[in-house]
Amino acid sequence: MKDRPQTKTLSRREFLCTTCLVSTSMLLPSLRPFWAAQPATRRAGEFGELTATDPAGIDLYLERQDLLIGGKPGWAIAINGSIPGPVIRMQEGKEALIRVHNRLGESTSIHWHGILLPFNMDGVPGISFPGIPAGETFTYRYPVRQNGTYWYHSHTGLQEQLGHYGQLIVEPAEPDPVGYDVEHSIVLSDWTFEDPHRVLKKLKTMEGYYNFQRPTLANIDDQMKATGMSLSEVLEKRLAWDRMRMDPTDIADITGATYTYLMNGKAAHENPTFVARPGQRVRLRIVNASTMTFYDIRIPGLPMTVVQADGQNIKPVETDELRIGVAETYDVIVTLPDARAYTLFAETMDRSGHARGTLAPRPGMSAAVPEQRRRPMLTMADMGMMMHGDMDGMDGMDDENHAGMGHEMPQRAPGHGHGTELPTTNLVERIEHGPDQHGPASITMAQTAYRRLDYPGAGLGNDGWRVLTYSQLRALEEPYDRRPPTRQFDLHLTGNMHKYIWGFDGKKWSQSDMIRLQYGERVRINMINDTMMSHPIHLHGMWMDLYAGAENYGDNPRKHTVIVQPAELLTVDISVDAPGQWAFHCHLLYHMEAGMFRTVAVVRSLEAAPINVTS
Repeated sequence: MKDRPQTKTLSRREFLCTTCLVSTSMLLPSLRPFWAAQPATRRAGEFGELTATDPAGIDLYLERQDLLIGGKPGWAIAINGSIPGPVIRMQEGKEALIRVHNRLGESTSIHWHGILLPFNMDGVPGISFPGIPAGETFTYRYPVRQNGTYWYHSHTGLQEQLGHYGQLIVEPAEPDPVGYDVEHSIVLSDWTFEDPHRVLKKLKTMEGYYNFQRPTLANIDDQMKATGMSLSEVLEKRLAWDRMRMDPTDIADITGATYTYLMNGKAAHENPTFVARPGQRVRLRIVNASTMTFYDIRIPGLPMTVVQADGQNIKPVETDELRIGVAETYDVIVTLPDARAYTLFAETMDRSGHARGTLAPRPGMSAAVPEQRRRPMLTMADMGMMMHGDMDGMDGMDDENHAGMGHEMPQRAPGHGHGTELPTTNLVERIEHGPDQHGPASITMAQTAYRRLDYPGAGLGNDGWRVLTYSQLRALEEPYDRRPPTRQFDLHLTGNMHKYIWGFDGKKWSQSDMIRLQYGERVRINMINDTMMSHPIHLHGMWMDLYAGAENYGDNPRKHTVIVQPAELLTVDISVDAPGQWAFHCHLLYHMEAGMFRTVAVVRSLEAAPINVTS
């Protein structure tokens, strides 16, 4: 019998080393980053361009995909494989043909924001059509009756937060009054790696869940230095806000605590580049496709000439900075003076983050990124806290902000009227709130609501450079139908931050009646913001003619989305020329989901049923 081979005995050191090597080799695949394990994962921001008015039309494919967002894996709703979706071009005077293929496991929709079309093509489930069921295709077909820069997005639940949006560019049928050599699409948005429904639940569960900038004992010294106040003055100010159960840092519901801010689907460190040669006139088509984020945009060292607002041509305004609300669009012209790079900086209104790109003669260049400014704080002026007839005591407002406001409180315009032409210039500058009749859904009521057309917004106007305001917007040419309105009504923007309830006149959508407008009339809506937040209000299907203080009524700009600032009285006039049912809502997605939404019914008469638009 042969002797067995002698078994080698491992020492303790050898055993541990061998075990570690084997264990590590087994774990290596799971230790690799998610995207390293899946080399096919695309990066967000790789979107193309389609022309919807070509005879064959276009196809959009909606599906959930893994995408790298800011370098991290995200589970997004991609349109043709990316977020944002492709830039869709159209030609004014032609017909758009768009086939939307729903490969999601749920119903979806696309709303063509700012586009005038038949109401059954507007894309709002439950209002204008049933939605697009999972696995099915819906064909949008409508005549293109306008031109300019717009955008598109889901109007189903919280899908927009997951990347369901893109830019629309409508080429004019006539020669474009805006001259430029090169253009670039700029799509701003916000992204969270959290489930959007969980985000909403947190907002409902705890007030200010994402606000990590509240006044605390630790930052009293910072506030004293920033404001020049003494300790006692700072404490008294904080106590005043506390007595009102309000927070002066309540600028944004959702912040950089969960948001990654994107420019064309790219995070700031990814630095998307927009190429232009020195001397070229560059048209930047800027869309704010965010769900909740206002951006303050500037290009340090380069003035911007604003030539279009919400797709409508305006008289050019040169400025250094502009605030773009959620759902607004602005077109600006810039000219590179030399062969160096310039930073396109989009800072969030609450200063919790920024998106960023580079305008340069060639890819790979970059410029300095500005330091983030201190987060702004609301003032008593944002709550309409002024003494009767006393404008001098308004905390936080300087002479420029309230220039033109008289010192006598004008009488409030009548709430309703019919048949008599309403004034079109020199409208009342402010109104007293009066008794609260909005119930527990409204816990803040500005003592006075007043026009803030010259006010650039919280945190702006103190840096020594020019800031765009609504008072500077003037239509390039007088829009059609500038008859004076003959009927008006007030609409209060209301909210309860403690319970996260938002609505109009203290009612959520589920509690409210339709707003009835008579086909063919010109109607005026006086929006009164009782809350301490800015709200982007959007009307579907019809233009809103914004009262911007112009001496000539025909000069007032035409917009699809208007920002109503805290304690603001803002007036829009509407030509009711679109039969059907339309959505009217705050475009802060979570505010809309929480109730700040109404249905507008265009009727043949205020006493009759809605018009049968198929007859």
